Amino acid sequence: MKDWQSQAHVKWECKYHVVILPKYRRKVLYGRVRRGVGRILRDLCRQKGIELVEGKAMADHIHMLLSVPPKYSIAMALGYLKGKSAIRVHRELLKTKGTLFGRKFWVRGYCVSTVGLDEHRIRQYIRDQEKLQQGEEQGELEFDQ
Repeated sequence: MKDWQSQAHVKWECKYHVVILPKYRRKVLYGRVRRGVGRILRDLCRQKGIELVEGKAMADHIHMLLSVPPKYSIAMALGYLKGKSAIRVHRELLKTKGTLFGRKFWVRGYCVSTVGLDEHRIRQYIRDQEKLQQGEEQGELEFDQ
């Protein structure tokens, strides 16, 4: 058994490739906000015992490879991460004053896929996100001659 983790009565390896997006897919993840969101997500993962194996923040979405203990469902883990991070982003990074009632940072949904034997390929895909996206944008600008 390779990278299996264990708790009292279970050996496990539960890894997920997750993509989350800011509300209206706004391109808000730049500079200070980008670093701050990364720090916030790492802190929240550490609090719940979730391992953030790999992560990459693009301007309008975030890719993460998470190792989630089997005591948490992926829906519960992402609900916690998105909910708590939205509060902290508004307070710490966007300096929102007053009540946060009705304010949102993330879209309601998310994209998740289980990671099995293709973990290396998924990690490489997450690392190369900027190159892949730049290549797609350049491809859109090419004209047939």
